[in-house]
Amino acid sequence: MPNHAPLRTIAAAAFLVAYGCGLAAAEDIPLPRPRPPVWVEPLTFREAAGPDFNSAEVTSEPTACDDRLAKFAAIEPLPRLIGPGACGGGDMVEPAAVLTCAMAESFAGWLRDEAAPDVAKLGSPLRAVENYDSYECRSRNRVPGAKLSDHAHGDAIDVRAFHLADGLRFELTDATVDRPLREALRESACRRFTTVLGPGADSHHEGHIHVDLISRHNGYRICQWDVREPPAEVASVQIDGKLVPLPPPRPAAAGAR
Repeated sequence: MPNHAPLRTIAAAAFLVAYGCGLAAAEDIPLPRPRPPVWVEPLTFREAAGPDFNSAEVTSEPTACDDRLAKFAAIEPLPRLIGPGACGGGDMVEPAAVLTCAMAESFAGWLRDEAAPDVAKLGSPLRAVENYDSYECRSRNRVPGAKLSDHAHGDAIDVRAFHLADGLRFELTDATVDRPLREALRESACRRFTTVLGPGADSHHEGHIHVDLISRHNGYRICQWDVREPPAEVASVQIDGKLVPLPPPRPAAAGAR
């Protein structure tokens, strides 16, 4: 006759919990994971806006940054973004990506003054940027409990690829793309932004380039973007109509000439 002890234990546990009674967990029944913290909706606008909010600064007039940026980029001013938690910020704009005006101005300037001239050397002008992520209320690398990301304040953007006018699309992390071009983009990005993360920084940045303007003690900057070589070609032989890779050659024996 089958053993229904675990089933009875679960049923008994459910009954006792439902009626407010305690029960030690059975060893063969895993406890459920704790619920993730839930953002409690603020009761007032002041609570939602945060301690740094100054109502006297609220105006429909564009800021000096808005005026500078509008001269060379199409933008749409946004109201202050509020919450959840410490996310959000003021003087936000949307030039396809949602960023603070200061970050958008720096990013647009990099594209116009440095990235676009370098990309044009491929024979076609830069037409569009493939944005992987801009404003998003989340922790760094989406790790639960980690420090709040600069994306949560609109101070960072992740770039995946560039699109050229002739239809060519290339990813900034693609090792087969022209190496001098990738080196030039890396150099200008690390000169323009205080943080640049790409391949080699960590596993989260293997497929895109993260840039931000975070301010650090003593002007410390981070530039972690490995401009990698394309993968070496693997010798292969055709067997029964299929290409089979050959094993790498043995290393030379000690003393061999």
